[in-house]
Amino acid sequence: MNNAILRTAAMIASLMLPALLWQTASAAQTEMSDFMPSYQVSNTTLSLYGVGVFKYMGFISVYSGALYLPPEVGTQNVLEDIPKRLEVKYLRSFKAEDFGPATIWGIKKNVDPQTYRRLESRIAYHNTLYEDVSPGDRVALTYVPSKGTKIQINDKTKGIVKGADFAAALFSLWLGDKPIDSSFKQALLGAR
Repeated sequence: MNNAILRTAAMIASLMLPALLWQTASAAQTEMSDFMPSYQVSNTTLSLYGVGVFKYMGFISVYSGALYLPPEVGTQNVLEDIPKRLEVKYLRSFKAEDFGPATIWGIKKNVDPQTYRRLESRIAYHNTLYEDVSPGDRVALTYVPSKGTKIQINDKTKGIVKGADFAAALFSLWLGDKPIDSSFKQALLGAR
């Protein structure tokens, strides 16, 4: 009896596996198609490096995101003073006031207290730039060396925050040693 149950379970699993693999591949293709293959920043073309979906508690899809980097840059240099762009497409609604606490929490996890104090006024300014978002809305953070980090919501520039140190701290929320979600970080860095 146990062998019959095991054989039946194995047969069902073998029939379901192609569907599951197709569904996973289809989801990855859909994520990729949600974002442009490149983005122009000043005189630099940033290439789409990786795409992922941030899932709260591992199963509630919150947003999909794409990381753009110069083609010659490796992932070990991602937080350095180089051009970069993180674009996020929201799958759920959020209030403007939700962004500030999440940003502060994430930055504090990734920088020492002295760095946080040095950045505090710029973080506060950054947090004022957000507005309510609904499913389908996009937020883009684009860092250009010597100019700063441009914050856009649905292609409308909300403001620019100066400093490579601020950009490194902000991008560390997703790409730092203690990211919001390590699976999302790995997907942005091109791991599939």
